Amino acid sequence: MGESNREYLLAAGLAVLGALAMGQGMRSPDPGPRYRDLGGPSALWTVPDGDALPPSPPMRIRIPDIGLDAATMNLGQNDDGTVQVPPFARAGLAGWYERGPAPGARGSSVLLGHYDDREGPAVFYRLRELKPGATVRVTRRDRRTAVFRVDATERVRKREFPRGRVYGEVRYAGLRLVTCGGAYDRDERSYRDNVIVYAHLIGGR
Repeated sequence: MGESNREYLLAAGLAVLGALAMGQGMRSPDPGPRYRDLGGPSALWTVPDGDALPPSPPMRIRIPDIGLDAATMNLGQNDDGTVQVPPFARAGLAGWYERGPAPGARGSSVLLGHYDDREGPAVFYRLRELKPGATVRVTRRDRRTAVFRVDATERVRKREFPRGRVYGEVRYAGLRLVTCGGAYDRDERSYRDNVIVYAHLIGGR
């Protein structure tokens, strides 16, 4: 999972406050070019603001293209300020970072999941296979399903984790899915990279 520091915490905190302050119906006259400052895949630079749903916690995530159908759990922060991850005993669950926006609400909603565990593949094992255009469906507590379209996938070194792109403020209803990837470092007992999927809301039912 992505590592945190004080810079990241500040960015994440501002993102949450910004999302709460903006309201659900707000629009901006200028589209996405300002997102170029966040770098990363160019597909993220011009994502339209679009519509958003009222906040409601996620209950389940489904991604048909990779055969994923899993329940979710809520995640907060550890005592040292880092973002929690699901315990390995629950590696089949995706975890929603509850200090950020809910899936479908305006802002960057983040779900984290393990790549594998001692028993084999875990919930986000096939996340790296997702391609732009794939559909992600998140069922929420309010019984609405937030439907997202994948914009881009990237793999980055953990020490270069793009905090701004993942947790930073956006005007649209965004979804970020995060897991491990790359080579396994036996000394660190961790994978060296993170796989990140970026998506935006295209509907709710």
